[in-house]
Amino acid sequence: MTIEAVSEFSFLAGQAQALGVDAEPMTRVAVPAGDGRTVSALKYTTDEPIVTLLHGAGLNAHTWDATVLSMGLPALAIDLPGHGDSSWRDDAMYSPSNLADDVIVALDALTSRPQILVGHSLGGLTAAAIAARRPDLVERIVFVDIVPALDPRMGPAELRAFYSKQDFVSRDEAVDYAMGFGMGGDREGTARGVLFNTRIRDDGRVEWKHHFARLALTILPEGAAEGTLVQNEQSWQNFEAITAPMTLVRGAHGYIDESALHTFAHRIPRAAIETLDAGHNVQETQPVALGAIIAATTDTD
Repeated sequence: MTIEAVSEFSFLAGQAQALGVDAEPMTRVAVPAGDGRTVSALKYTTDEPIVTLLHGAGLNAHTWDATVLSMGLPALAIDLPGHGDSSWRDDAMYSPSNLADDVIVALDALTSRPQILVGHSLGGLTAAAIAARRPDLVERIVFVDIVPALDPRMGPAELRAFYSKQDFVSRDEAVDYAMGFGMGGDREGTARGVLFNTRIRDDGRVEWKHHFARLALTILPEGAAEGTLVQNEQSWQNFEAITAPMTLVRGAHGYIDESALHTFAHRIPRAAIETLDAGHNVQETQPVALGAIIAATTDTD
């Protein structure tokens, strides 16, 4: 499959057909974020969004396409700064707190009611920072395969290895490379992800589109001793400050091992916990099940 001349919306009708649902209207919107930067987002509705979704590091808003189609709720998916079509930060500081600054600007501009805020991986830590700082923006919160305590030999080590290769002869070569790391479900899904996450340079080679790819080798922690969890205390404080109802959706084969899950359940005992048969990118391999969990939160008092 050659993917050099495909637009960002080309896959949507096929995804909807495969899921047996109608394709949602989708538009790309942008909000000024200061310092000449913009935050870009996908709006999957002509109505007021009630769900806002934040992707993980190295991904982009399109990672949520199938989940949004499955859940059937008016939704907004935001490209985190340094990812997708959102601007890069000159200081290259992509902490959850800094990301939350820009996402809050986008939420204030693009929504007018508290949101069901869904965050995957880095997007989940960002969602926690938003919910702790601006509870008025959040009705409920769903974390997807992320807690503030992770074994660095799992997610961080995998991402460091993946981003060790920075460019490719073609997008098809990038697809082969990503599939070698188990990224995406089938080849079509992986090709879709590569299209959204890469750009073609002036010399014709293909490179990762997001700033994070260039930083991964320096900002991700190296491996630690066996049994050691990397604790993000600021994120723990954010999680503990959240007043909205919380759900953690864990991929059974993802980044949250039993030790991290136990720590989360002990520190955040009021959170509901669901486990799906998926890896880290639950939204890409189990979009129907994840969509159902998110949709079910709208029926819970």
